[in-house]
Amino acid sequence: MDSLKIKKVDKGTDMADKLIGFVENISWEEIKEHMLEVLRVWEFTDWETPFAAIVNGEIVGMATIMKTDYYPLPDILPWISSVFVAEDYRGYRISEKLIAFANEYAKETGFDKTYIPSEHIGLYEKYGYRYLRDIVNYGNGTDRLYVKELRR
Repeated sequence: MDSLKIKKVDKGTDMADKLIGFVENISWEEIKEHMLEVLRVWEFTDWETPFAAIVNGEIVGMATIMKTDYYPLPDILPWISSVFVAEDYRGYRISEKLIAFANEYAKETGFDKTYIPSEHIGLYEKYGYRYLRDIVNYGNGTDRLYVKELRR
């Protein structure tokens, strides 16, 4: 996957429009409509932003870094969220590269850790995250909260 590039997506750019088009076609139904709304009205403030994984000019994956996620935990931030890679591009470690890019961005922004919520066990540990505790989301489901210390 030599042609892979990870980029921060800025408001009002062609890349922002391409990202909306990408999200319109993703298979992750649970977040699709919410993510489209966030992108269309650009709910990102301050340092919050989406990132795109691009291969040969086409978006094949995405992630965001946000102040909040689907959890009533205002003291925990930043969240790396909405990590998604198109099915045809899975297995190339693109999600790992998106998360690494988001972590580098977080570090440059002044954060010393990031958080990822997930129901998966054994995935984010590969990327240097450690399990912190179980958390309850707004839908009353339980997920696992992972944290990664960012080295300065």
